Amino acid sequence: MVAKPGKPANVDAYIASFPPEVQAVLQQVRATVQKAAPAAEETIKYDMPTYVLNGNLVYFAGYKNHIGFYPAPVNDEAFKEVLSKYKTGRGSVQFPLSQPMPLQLITRIVKQRIKQNAEKAKAKAKRG
Repeated sequence: MVAKPGKPANVDAYIASFPPEVQAVLQQVRATVQKAAPAAEETIKYDMPTYVLNGNLVYFAGYKNHIGFYPAPVNDEAFKEVLSKYKTGRGSVQFPLSQPMPLQLITRIVKQRIKQNAEKAKAKAKRG
């Protein structure tokens, strides 16, 4: 990561620890997540911006050459083709800083995660 060492106090501090050109991209990602999930709580977990709604929703992190986005639906058939052009890992995707951020894709991922978390919360409520 490019961020300065030490746990950031909040998302503003996290973003401010990056060079200005990366800050601009991180702010784009942040705004996109907030717009897609306006009811989500913004916090810092695992030393990165995290959004919580019926459990952890999504995280993102800045790196030297990319933005990491977690969890990504890498095994979901609806996303397989569109994610195939990015480097992915187990539940993660890397969006290169050398390309425009795929904000529509981020919105789709966030909305899918909202749906998944709501379904889990509903199932848990039935059991409990």
